[in-house]
Amino acid sequence: MKKRPHLVNDASVSSGAGALTPEIRPGQSIELLKELHILTRDGKLNQDTRRKLKQVYHLYQFIEKLLLELPDSAAGITLADHGAGKSYLGFIIYDLFFKQRESGHIYGVETRSELVEKSRTLAARLGFVRMSFLNLSVAEASVSNQLPDQIDMVTALHACDTATDDAIAFGLQKQARFMVLVPCCQAELARCLNEHKALSLSRTTLAELWRHPLHAREFGSQLTNVLRCLYLEASGYQVSVTELVGWEHSMKNELIIARFTGHKKHSAGQKLRVLLEEFGLTQLLTTRYVQ
Repeated sequence: MKKRPHLVNDASVSSGAGALTPEIRPGQSIELLKELHILTRDGKLNQDTRRKLKQVYHLYQFIEKLLLELPDSAAGITLADHGAGKSYLGFIIYDLFFKQRESGHIYGVETRSELVEKSRTLAARLGFVRMSFLNLSVAEASVSNQLPDQIDMVTALHACDTATDDAIAFGLQKQARFMVLVPCCQAELARCLNEHKALSLSRTTLAELWRHPLHAREFGSQLTNVLRCLYLEASGYQVSVTELVGWEHSMKNELIIARFTGHKKHSAGQKLRVLLEEFGLTQLLTTRYVQ
């Protein structure tokens, strides 16, 4: 006989019965979990949604450790989430961390106005009063008076192509203590490599690494993240790169964590320049990787 999936009813979850539902953290918003489709509409948790919840916690555990390192202040911790989409990440962070504190603020930055309005409506319904949703590009957010001059943490989850670079530029301008980035669809360098492919093939056999379009896309993606890490190190950040294990809805699961130290690595800046010269990308020194 086929076994039925184990379900947890809403009453046991909302009452904080940790022994029955260890996956749900005490005090977590059941309404939010339903909106994020982690819990079903009738408040149940099955095998698939349990796996999704574990994925959420896996990402959050990286962020929580960094947030706990930030000193408390009267204004509280500030976090800007770029390419927020439905503000999935921002809502989870607020629910698990900011909600228990009397201060602090999360800013969700998103260019699609309909998603911004939906996030505002949900935050109002949940009573998440220290969340703001801004219908701005990252570049616009950098100069907008709707955000403070300094931001403690910048996040960007699957911000496509150059949106991750924009988030880095924003973090540098806002003197962010931490940046947590999961890049996606890095196509800019692949386009640049393809434009100069004939010249590169005549100059070096290394160009075989990106002669075919598929290889150009994959190699360009890898090179993009290497350059980003060097740029962050040259800008005064300590960088670690790991895999966001279990994030099954996307193959893009490289997690870049940057911690501000104030120590600008001159050697990283040199390596960045050498790589750009080697691959014929020096034009990016005046646009993308300005030092």
